[in-house]
Amino acid sequence: MRFKIIKDQTSFDFFSRAKIWLGISATLVIIAFASFLFQGLNYGIDFQGGTSIRTQSTTEIDVGSYRDAIAPLELGDVSITEVFDPGFAADQHVAMIRIQSQDGQESVSNDTIGQVQSALEAVDPTISFTAVESVGPKVSGELIKTAAIAVALAVCAILFYIWLRFEWQFAVGAVLALVHDVVLTIGIFSELQIKFDLAIIAALLTIVGYSINDTVIVFDRVRENLRKYKKKSLKDLLNLSINETLSRTLMTSVTTMLALLALFILGGDVIRGFVFAMMWGVFIGTYSSIFVASATLLVLGVKRDWSKPDNTAGNQYANVGG
Repeated sequence: MRFKIIKDQTSFDFFSRAKIWLGISATLVIIAFASFLFQGLNYGIDFQGGTSIRTQSTTEIDVGSYRDAIAPLELGDVSITEVFDPGFAADQHVAMIRIQSQDGQESVSNDTIGQVQSALEAVDPTISFTAVESVGPKVSGELIKTAAIAVALAVCAILFYIWLRFEWQFAVGAVLALVHDVVLTIGIFSELQIKFDLAIIAALLTIVGYSINDTVIVFDRVRENLRKYKKKSLKDLLNLSINETLSRTLMTSVTTMLALLALFILGGDVIRGFVFAMMWGVFIGTYSSIFVASATLLVLGVKRDWSKPDNTAGNQYANVGG
């Protein structure tokens, strides 16, 4: 007997309150924008500037002990990660410590670095400090700009792909869903003041890909059903298409969420922000593929011209040469 989260044949009416769902999503987007404008993001060292210290030791690194030793210095955002490399000797253990800028200074002062070194030497007498590098505010500003461009270009590339593959109404729905997901993810990081760094940008780009994958699967089924059920109303057809793909969507989301939950609990502080963004993205991406992308398609409507061959149905180039 197979375990099923949801039965194969469902008949949920997802669009009985389509405008309400769109209104809720629009409200959440406005709240997210307001939080970003008035509260801002809790930028990590990548965007805020700071100093990186590379250490080497013959003793196994205990990140928790390192963090406890540095905590009394009250240096703000401190990131500690162990560096793994196949080229390292068996007794070579390397860590990277990142400390945010202090009191608007471009880098951490030599006195502060000396305090950090003394604190860590008390925990691990074999430790040595092999490199100290600083990230100034100018570099951090360039990283913020580059990250924003990367996300914008990803959304534009997906818009172009959807525009080529489907009619323009599908493209509008898909892009609204993507913008909805990205804005709400940034908004929850702003509202909860979770550290926002380059790892979160990677999560945003992954969320964009995950969300569009879900949306395209639903839209592909909608296009097939547009050709199959020529007289069925668009609302009924969208409901049918989503119900037909619902089992697959939920199975993918649940299995992905289980893996992310394990990482969130066991992965430690280093990747917790990234994993949280991914968990939120899986949830909001599944939601938006139904209640934003498909609902937008219902509001805009879609041309149902059956005079063209089936192999071009639903494609914007179906009208070429007609």
